[in-house]
Amino acid sequence: MTKEERFFNALRDVFVGAKVEGESGFVNLMRIKSCYYEKGVFPRLNADIERALEPFPEFREELFDRLYTFFRRYFSESGSIYFRFTPPHEHVYEKVYTDDRDVALFWKTHMLYYVKTDRLFRSMAVEVDDFLFFFDVSTLEHKRANEKRALVFTFKKRREDGTLVFSVAYSENNRKTKIDDIRRAIKDALGLRRYTAQVPSEETLERAFRLFERQSEVDFFINKNARRFLQEQFNLWLYQYVFEPAQRQGTVWTEKRIRQLQVLKEIAYKIIDFIAQFEDELVRIWNKPKFVLGSHYVITLDRIAAQEGGMEVLERLFAHAGMEAQVQEWRDLGMVEEDFTPEQVWVTDLMGKRLHERYQYLPIDTKHFPDLETAILALFDHLDQALDGWLVNSENYQALNTMLPKFRERIQTIYIDPPFNLGNGGDFDYLVNYKDANWASLLEPRLRLAKHSLALTGSIFVRSDYNGDWIVRCLMDEIFGKENFRNEIHVRRTRTLKGENKKFHTANDTLLFYAKEMSQMHFHGFKKEKAKPRWVRMHLPGNVKGDASRVVFGKKIYPPPGRKWVLDQKGFDEAVKAGLVKWDEASQEPLFLSKYTTVGSDWTDISSYSSNWGFKTENSEDLLFRVLKSTSKEKEIVLDFFLGSGTTSAVAQKLGRKWIGIEMGAQFDEVTLPRMKKVLSGEELGISKSVNWQGGGFFKYFRLEQYEEVLRKAHYRDEDEPLFLQDPYTQYVFLRDPKMLDNAETGEPVMEMDTEQNEIRVDLSKLYPDIDRAETLSCLTGKWIRRIHPAENDPTQPGTVEFEDGTTVDLQSLPWEMSKPLIWW
Repeated sequence: MTKEERFFNALRDVFVGAKVEGESGFVNLMRIKSCYYEKGVFPRLNADIERALEPFPEFREELFDRLYTFFRRYFSESGSIYFRFTPPHEHVYEKVYTDDRDVALFWKTHMLYYVKTDRLFRSMAVEVDDFLFFFDVSTLEHKRANEKRALVFTFKKRREDGTLVFSVAYSENNRKTKIDDIRRAIKDALGLRRYTAQVPSEETLERAFRLFERQSEVDFFINKNARRFLQEQFNLWLYQYVFEPAQRQGTVWTEKRIRQLQVLKEIAYKIIDFIAQFEDELVRIWNKPKFVLGSHYVITLDRIAAQEGGMEVLERLFAHAGMEAQVQEWRDLGMVEEDFTPEQVWVTDLMGKRLHERYQYLPIDTKHFPDLETAILALFDHLDQALDGWLVNSENYQALNTMLPKFRERIQTIYIDPPFNLGNGGDFDYLVNYKDANWASLLEPRLRLAKHSLALTGSIFVRSDYNGDWIVRCLMDEIFGKENFRNEIHVRRTRTLKGENKKFHTANDTLLFYAKEMSQMHFHGFKKEKAKPRWVRMHLPGNVKGDASRVVFGKKIYPPPGRKWVLDQKGFDEAVKAGLVKWDEASQEPLFLSKYTTVGSDWTDISSYSSNWGFKTENSEDLLFRVLKSTSKEKEIVLDFFLGSGTTSAVAQKLGRKWIGIEMGAQFDEVTLPRMKKVLSGEELGISKSVNWQGGGFFKYFRLEQYEEVLRKAHYRDEDEPLFLQDPYTQYVFLRDPKMLDNAETGEPVMEMDTEQNEIRVDLSKLYPDIDRAETLSCLTGKWIRRIHPAENDPTQPGTVEFEDGTTVDLQSLPWEMSKPLIWW
C-alpha cells in the first residue's frame, strides 16, 4: 500500500467510522458522513491536492506520509476526535501557567462531551460444538443513552445449510432471552417431535451468545471545538516537524521548502475544516433543547380535595374506567389490601362526605386518567408553585441543559452520587467504562451546568470513593473555585468491595462540599443527639446590634468581641428556671446543658448506604437528611442528577423541600417512580418516623428526547451531491438539510409553508405523539407555568399555557419562532 492509499484509507475511516449495523441515529450519521465524503470532500480534496502538487511532484510521498502521521493520532474507532496517543518524545503543554494558577488538572479527553459507552455490534457467524449460528443485528435499535441493557436473542429461522439464524435486540421492559423457547422453536423448525442431538443444548446456546457478545466496547464523544483543537495540535506538530534536530535531518530553509510546508498546512487545514463541520453539527444536536415527552402527574387524594372544586374532580376520578388500573397499582405497591374497593376511600357522617383518614394520601397517577388530567391541573392557580417536584427520565446532561433556563440560580442544594470511577460495569445499573480521563469528561460539563443552576446561597455535595475523589476535588476546584471549598466529609461505607480480602477494608467514602458563593452561602448547621449531656458555652459568631448584655444569676455579662449570645433575655430566664444553665467560675460565663453535639466532617456515626429498595448503591435517608437540613429550608429546591433509587427526592419530600430528580434507564420505572409514589402514600421507611412523615404530595414526571433520537429523526439529504455555494471546507454544508423539519423515520413533513396566509405551520406531533408543549416551552423560555387552560374544542386537552409573567401561548399551534430552536439548528 502506498503512502497515498494509506492516507485516504485513514481519511475514509474518519468519515465512515466504525462499521456498525442496526437501526440507530449513529448508523444514520455514519451514512450521512459517508455520502458527504464520497460525493463531496473526496473529489474536491483530491483535485486540490493534485493542483497544489503541480509545482513540486517530488513532495507527493512526503505530503501524504506527513498527513497520515498527524491525523492518525487524533481519531478513535468511533470517529471521536481527541488525544488518542502522543509519542513520548513530543511533549505537549496544553496550558500556560500563571502566578495565580500553578496547578491544573489535564486529561486527554478534556475537550470532549462524553456521550456514552456502547458495543459495536456486527452481524457475525459463530461455530460452537459443530453448530453454525448467525446473529443478525440489521434491525438492532441502539440505546437512547448510557443505560445498561442486556441483549435479547430470538430464533428466526434455519437456513438450508443448517445455520441457525438469530435476531438481536436490546431488552425492553426487562425482557430476557428465553432459552427454552429458543430450543422449542429450533425443534419445531427441524420438524422433530422430541429433542435430539440436532437441537443445541442450553450450554451450547449460552456459549454461542457469549461469543457474539464479546465485541468491542467503545466510548463515544463529541469534540466541543474540533476545528480549534486540531488546528492547535497541527501547529504544534508542524513546529516540531520543521524544527526537528539536525541529526534527524532537520529542515533546510529554501523558498521551495517553505512553499512545500505551506501546501502541507493548507491541505491539513482544509481537511480539518471539513471534519469540523460534522463535529460542530453533533455539538449543535447535543446542546439542542430537547422535547419534554410523556408527561404525567402523581397527586394524592388530599391535595385534590383541598382545592375548590376538588371533590367534584375526585368523584369523576372514582367513576372513571381508569380507576381499575389505579387500584391495582395501589395493591401492587402495598398501599391497600387485596380486597380494597374504591368505596372505602369515602366516609359519610354528620359532617358530610369526606376522605377516609387512612386513604387520604393514596396517590393518583394521571396516566390512568388522560382525559381528566387537564381538569386536575385546572384546580391550581399556579401549577409550578403547587408542585413538590419534577422526576425526569433522561441522560443527565440533556436534562440539565434543557431545564437550565427554567431553574437557573433557583436550586438551593445539589447532592450527587455519580457511578464511581471503577472502569467496569461492576455493580452499577449504568454502562460504565470510565477510567480517569473518560470519567472526568463525564463529570466536568455536568458540574458546570449544575453550577449555573445553583442559587448564590446554594451548596453542592459530591460523593466519591478513593478511585475518583482526587479527580472530583480538582474538577470542583476548577469549576466552583478553591475559595468555595467548604469541607471533605467522611461517610461510612456499609458495603464491601470485590477483592477486599487482599487489602485493608474500604471503610469510608467522601462527600466533597462546596458553596456556590461562600460569602452568600446559607448554612444552618446540624446537631445530633448525644447519649450523655454536656455543658457548652453559649455564644456564637455574629454581628451584635443594640445592647449585647444579658443578666444571669444577677450578673450583667457580655459576650466576647465579635460574638453574640445564643439566647435572648427571656430565653436565659427560662433556661435558668429549667436548670439548664450553670455559672462557670473559671471563665466567668454561663454554660448551657446540651444533649446535642454539633456535627463535624466525620459522619461515620450513621449508615450512608441502605437497601430498602434493592438498589445496589442506594444512599441512606439518614445521610440525605443531614445534607438537606444543614443547607436548605422548606420550599427551597433540591437537585440530584444521578438520582438512582430516589433517596434525595424522598428525603426532600419528607422535609418539605421541592426537588428535581434525574435518572435514566429501566430503574426509573422499576424503582425510582414507584418509590416516590410510596413516599407520597406515607411510607414508614427511612426518616419517616423521626420527622413524623404522614404522606401527601404532588409531582410531575416525564422523559426527555435524547441525543440518539434526534439523530434518528433528523433528515439529512444523502441522495444528491452536496451543494457548495462557496468554499466546501468552511461553508455550513448542512444549510439546505431539513433536519427535523421533516421526520427522517417516517418521511412526514413537520413544517409547512402557507404562502397564501404568509405563515409557517408546525405540526410537532409528526415527530413525537406525546410532546408536553407547555413544559417544553417552560424549559425553553425559563418561564414558570401558572395555568394550563383546556382547549375550547376539546376540554380534555390542553389549549393554552399561561406563564407566571402573564404571557399566554396557544399550545394547539405553536408559533414558528418558539418551535425553531427545537427542530432546526
